Amino acid sequence: MGGDLRRGGLPGGPDTAGTRPGAGPRPAGTPKIVGIVWGLLVLNTLGSAGAKTIIPLPRSLIQMVTMGALVAAFALALAVNLRLRIRAGAYVFLLTLLLVPSVISSVNLESGFGALFRCTRLALFVGTLWLLSRWWDGGLTFVRHHIRMYFAVLGSVAVGLVASPGAALPDLYGGRLVGALWPLTPPQIGQYAAVIIGLTVLLVLGRRTDRASAAVVIVPSLVLLALTHTRTATLGLFIGLALAIGSLILTSAAARRFFTWTVLCATVAAVGFSSALQAWFLRGQSQENFSNLTGRAKVWDALLAAPRTTGEKLFGMGLGDKSFGGLPIDNSWLAVYQEQGLIGVALVAAIIIVLGGIALLRPPSLQRACAIFLISYCAIASYTEAGLGDASPYLLHLALAASLLAAPAEAEAAPVSLPESTPEVPRRRIPRWARRTEVS
Repeated sequence: MGGDLRRGGLPGGPDTAGTRPGAGPRPAGTPKIVGIVWGLLVLNTLGSAGAKTIIPLPRSLIQMVTMGALVAAFALALAVNLRLRIRAGAYVFLLTLLLVPSVISSVNLESGFGALFRCTRLALFVGTLWLLSRWWDGGLTFVRHHIRMYFAVLGSVAVGLVASPGAALPDLYGGRLVGALWPLTPPQIGQYAAVIIGLTVLLVLGRRTDRASAAVVIVPSLVLLALTHTRTATLGLFIGLALAIGSLILTSAAARRFFTWTVLCATVAAVGFSSALQAWFLRGQSQENFSNLTGRAKVWDALLAAPRTTGEKLFGMGLGDKSFGGLPIDNSWLAVYQEQGLIGVALVAAIIIVLGGIALLRPPSLQRACAIFLISYCAIASYTEAGLGDASPYLLHLALAASLLAAPAEAEAAPVSLPESTPEVPRRRIPRWARRTEVS
């Protein structure tokens, strides 16, 4: 195939037509500045907390860069969409509703002035998605942007590993891979690697890129994923791919072959390398530590047992740093309950259910498979990772899924120029003998 993920090419020309059965051409191609906006959103969601870097970076500087990226993304999106043309969608609408409990709980300042700052950040994030929704047409443009940007992030991780292996594999994290140039934690790196691996595999199965270009993305990403020892990302990758490929089995011979070979290889690996896989999965932890999810269960129990007023149960305590008692919550549902209350939990659940329902109702296609992978991955990761209630990579993954599930934009019909005056059609002269015949 002629596609190249690195250059953004897809076989058959730009993905402005034919990305879904019966789809017509779009009114105009997606501007290049939209890709820049998407990249700035990725930069904003990288966060500012993580491992120690080779060159110490003050957290205030990192926060300035990430927040500046979001402001720049909103400004560029507004500049490229001055007429404020948007496409109404359930995803961005539910995210907008999520702002309501966020603001109500944050104005009490129980979480400090940082809660209002985070509300502003979430509002800018959602506003930027509204502006970009104009170009959500079920095409693969944003998939390419997603893969390119996160592959660039993983490239910085690989450079840090080569430059300083000790800083990239510190004892503080049990020898797991971290970001040595930009402060990234092992779960973050595992998440980025798993997502772009899954999307690239699906593009290969859908014949939207060639195998050589895909191998350039998949192979190093798999190595980085293995070095992070991130169980959630690994399970999310395999389960998400299984569901996505399962949606293509009836219509794609390549998907059937890939699924068969994957099951065969997984069975052989499980039998032949069971001890090595178990050691990798346990990460040197005891069975007790593994059973309580590395101490997460204790934090969850304490959070649920904490006394709350009726208002705090409904609207939460305000947007914070996703921690309780100084310890990370590491669960999206409990983090949303802590910060946005039961109303926030209901809205986040509605987002997952609505996107999943729309995906199931769509006919089999590559776009649908990519959306199923992203939705299922985020749902699986939500059990041990926080982020579904605030501006985060998970909301960006779900935004990509929403763009893939959007109905194709109808082509704008060219205006038909009518003549100023229609010439009168000359009347045909009927001979006298013919008229006499008609009268008779």
